[in-house]
Amino acid sequence: MGSAPTRRRPPPKRRTAQNPPRRARAALTLVPLLVSVAVACTGPTGPAATGTAPAVAPTPGSSGPVTASVPTGTQSPVPVTAAMNQFRDNYSKQIVEIQLTNTTSATLTVEAADVTTALFAAAIGWTTPGGGTELPPGQAKSLPAPLPAAACPAAGEASGTSGTDATGLVSGSGAKAGDATLRLRDASGAVSQVTVAVTDPFGALTRNNDERCVAQAANAVAGFRFAPDLRRTADGRAAVVDLVITPRHAGDTTAKQTLSLDGVGGTTLLAEDAAAPWPHGLEIAADQPERVVPLGLRPARCDPHAVAEDKVGTLIPLHVTVGGRPGTLKVDVGPELRGRIYDFVTAACGRQ
Repeated sequence: MGSAPTRRRPPPKRRTAQNPPRRARAALTLVPLLVSVAVACTGPTGPAATGTAPAVAPTPGSSGPVTASVPTGTQSPVPVTAAMNQFRDNYSKQIVEIQLTNTTSATLTVEAADVTTALFAAAIGWTTPGGGTELPPGQAKSLPAPLPAAACPAAGEASGTSGTDATGLVSGSGAKAGDATLRLRDASGAVSQVTVAVTDPFGALTRNNDERCVAQAANAVAGFRFAPDLRRTADGRAAVVDLVITPRHAGDTTAKQTLSLDGVGGTTLLAEDAAAPWPHGLEIAADQPERVVPLGLRPARCDPHAVAEDKVGTLIPLHVTVGGRPGTLKVDVGPELRGRIYDFVTAACGRQ
């Protein structure tokens, strides 16, 4: 048998710009992808904030600089966001929280904060402690601020409550509830004043306005307080406290203001004693003499932390209607009776 013919390999192709090596072709294929990522990551900061499209430096192998498409007039993001809230232990103190979140990548210092809203007659202001409060990037901080007088409607006007504030915004929706004017200082020491929209996601401003306005109208008719004494039942499982109602114009027959005590609400700590039901539908006039209304109580809970973790358990809600406006008037029992209630709850729970 003859030997197999020898195959001759074709000569190698010349490497030209039009015919690059395989590895080179793969590298060039990646260039547009890398440029696309760079463009996609370009945010509305720097030149884009002024409406000028930023230029991306050319990548080796590309045909030139790539321009990101940014709408003209794009605004710089606000340095902080603002929202309102209220901690449970501040309910009776009429203090709310201005919660600020730093949206930048650098630490800011807030030196002043004022929130203006149609729900209150003056700005809700935070008092600067010392040199201000630092806001680290991406973190939220709460600034406690006392509430000023509520902006209440005159008698006969629409209240703007029942879930809607005076600007027509539904509470708890996260809609704008006002504006916060802030004085901020950056790391370089430069100070700027900015105004940002404030949201009220939990309806803290609306609720406080409603309660303050109801209290204002109710207190024009009568004062409400609790006597410091507490009387326990024979078995120690229930007790009685006295709600004292003092009309503002006792004996003055010309005083025609009235209100209705529609009912009493329970708390996280106290509930109604079925043997001594709470009053409801009690009519109170400004010209009546003082009256004492007994309230029968029993513990609403007996877990180990009921008393230790109590915040608002001795803030008694009275459901009233005054001037055609229904609402809730919250009456603090005071420090002396509060201590006696805590002792009673602890002892009553121990008997169960």
